[in-house]
Amino acid sequence: MPLDSSLDPPATEEPGMSTIVTWTRQHRLAAFFGLTFLLSWWSWPFYALDLAPTAFFPCGPLVAALVVIGVAEGKAGYRDLGARMIRWRVGWTWWLVAVGTPLAVLAVATVANVAIWGAPVPVLATIAWSQLALGAAVRFVNPLDGPLGEEPGWRGYALPQLQAERSPLVSGLVLAVFVALWHLPLV
Repeated sequence: MPLDSSLDPPATEEPGMSTIVTWTRQHRLAAFFGLTFLLSWWSWPFYALDLAPTAFFPCGPLVAALVVIGVAEGKAGYRDLGARMIRWRVGWTWWLVAVGTPLAVLAVATVANVAIWGAPVPVLATIAWSQLALGAAVRFVNPLDGPLGEEPGWRGYALPQLQAERSPLVSGLVLAVFVALWHLPLV
């Protein structure tokens, strides 16, 4: 869905506005992607030299989106992002597909590892379902270890910006390249 152009700030530079603010307003996606990579991976060289405990800040996309929205759009941009995050426009069958597919893939892979290659039975098999559900719920909402740190930035901010000028397919492919590059150092 294209963004409402009435929410866009004026294109002309206001008195006292810095060039960074002006540039960010004119190049929102470039600012978002650059800030995402910078925030997420700034500590990697220090980690490689054993000078930092971690190499990765997983909520870089969320923080980058919030910063760019704050600079380029203000309160209206935050309302727009929030509205997109709580708009659920799919039926329950797609919820089952979305939740069930990764679980089915994990189950098939686990069974194959145990049956074909003789891997030990995973420890998860001995954990109670309630503990698994609690672990999944915490991981879902924890921005430092789950989709809440990534998806509002990638799909909540960048994808609608891309779709404002491109088809959904092209937008998805462009975003896929950036998301893959962002995950690459984890491999």
